[in-house]
Amino acid sequence: MVVPVEPTFTEAELHQRLVYGDESALGEVYAAYGGLVRRVAVRVTRSPAAAEDVAQEVFAQLWSRPYAFDARRGTLRTWLSMLAHRRAVDWVRGEARHRKDARADDAALHAIPDAAPGPDETVVDRERSLLLHTALAELPQPQREVVHLAYFAGRTYRQAAVELGIPEGTAKTRLRAALRRLAETLADPPDPALERGAR
Repeated sequence: MVVPVEPTFTEAELHQRLVYGDESALGEVYAAYGGLVRRVAVRVTRSPAAAEDVAQEVFAQLWSRPYAFDARRGTLRTWLSMLAHRRAVDWVRGEARHRKDARADDAALHAIPDAAPGPDETVVDRERSLLLHTALAELPQPQREVVHLAYFAGRTYRQAAVELGIPEGTAKTRLRAALRRLAETLADPPDPALERGAR
């Protein structure tokens, strides 16, 4: 009589091969549980593209830290499902933060008077345009680079961070500081007549 091999034995064997750096073991685990990991991620993120990213992160973690899985606490299937769920929740929270930050940055940008000349351009419009260009030029170079990429080159602050080779948090901080400085500078442009009278 042939006794069927228990799945836990197969998982334990695969896990041991992963610990020893056997790439084919990772392929077998992915073939067995990749679909499950993506399904869990899709249920949480509601995004197939995000689910693919989550799956890559899950299996990258399994490959880089196979010892994090403890067979005594459950099956590899369960552990991968829990890891996928946790990563997917992190993705959702991260997207919510990014959307909130984007709204805050857009609100700060809209608070800056429009410096684009219109058909009925007035002296005040020209002065505001000049003031905007002057204010941009007076920004510290790191802030000016992020503003240029974010609002003149159409990059997100995350893309700007990659191009500038800086952390996302640093790019976001520089952008916010620049927007606050521009908004403050342009909120109450000096009245040329008053300036002349003060001389």
